[in-house]
Formats: sequence, structure tokens, C-alpha cells
Amino acid sequence: MKIMAFVDIHGSMAALRKVAATAKKEGVAYLVCAGDITIFGDAMPQIVQKLDEIGIPVIIVHGNHEDAASMKRVCERTKNVKFIHKSVFQTDGVVFMGYGGGGFSLVDKEFEAWSKAEMLKIEEGKKIVLVTHAPPYGTKIDLVLDQPAGNKSIRQFIKLVQPKLAISGHLHENAGMKDKIDKTVLINPGPWGALLEV
Repeated sequence: MKIMAFVDIHGSMAALRKVAATAKKEGVAYLVCAGDITIFGDAMPQIVQKLDEIGIPVIIVHGNHEDAASMKRVCERTKNVKFIHKSVFQTDGVVFMGYGGGGFSLVDKEFEAWSKAEMLKIEEGKKIVLVTHAPPYGTKIDLVLDQPAGNKSIRQFIKLVQPKLAISGHLHENAGMKDKIDKTVLINPGPWGALLEV
């Protein structure tokens, strides 16, 4: 399955147009957004509407600039935008697990409890794509001034579960960077997006 991931566009219509154009040209099955489509929630309905109008299914979580309840409400009014914070979306043998917001804590007990409970419901052998706004700790995608600033709970989950792919953002310095934790490919696709195969 071909997907186009992006994050941290912060209201940039230029970035959104580029993501949309590439996605259409490449014939992707899904757009996957790891949050922060706005600047502190400004114009969220209009930006989500633009995402909906692309005409390709969008899987999205909120970032630290958006409120989960507001984004859920706005996405529910659309045809193509699926909000997956603290939930999963399954299609063609792939499970997208979403957890938005945050980005400032080293440990997230709420994520730990949710992900543990969710894993009990997922059939063995499914490909898992983890979509979080915060990056996992101790990788090339969580460095700020050469110091790790990611989340240890997300890293622990990746080590344990070994998802196929982990998409995150939040730290703009690392846009476009990739890394691995064991077999899991990690990426901060940045605002201009990245084409990925699942």
C-alpha cells in the first residue's frame, strides 16, 4: 500500500497543495497526517475542508496546536478525513494506530495504557503503522541541539511491538529525517510530505 505522510504544515496552503499534488500524481491509497495542521487551532475547519476536497482518504491525529475534541468534531463533518486519536483504522491488512497531541513529555502513561489495551484487540500478523505527533525518544528524529527530546513511552511501545512504520513530527528541526528502531522505520515526513510503502 502506498501512502503519503505529512506533518506540521501549520496553516501553509503551499505545503498542502504540494502534498495534494504529489499524492494525486503518485496514486496513493491514503494521506496520513501526524498533526499540527494549524497555528494554535486557527482556521481548522477551513484546512480540514481543504484536506477533504483532495478526494483521497486522510487519516489524521491532532498535534499540540490543536484540541482533540474540536478536531474530531470538524473531521466528522467530512467525507474523506478520519480522525484516529486513541483509536485504530484497519484496511487491507494494515492497522493505523493513532495518538495525537503532546510532544513535551518524556513519559506518557495515558499512551502506555491505551496502546496496551488496543494491542489486545489487534489480530496477530497485521502490519501496524503508528501515527503519533510526538516522536520516539533517542533517535535521529527527536534531536534538538543534539539532545533527545522525544517520548520514552512511544519508544518502549515500538521496541515491544515492532510496527512496520512509525510516523511522527513535532520537532521541526528533524523534518524529512528517517531512522530505525530494530525493524521499525521511523520518519518525520515534514510539511512537504514523504511517499511511503506499507
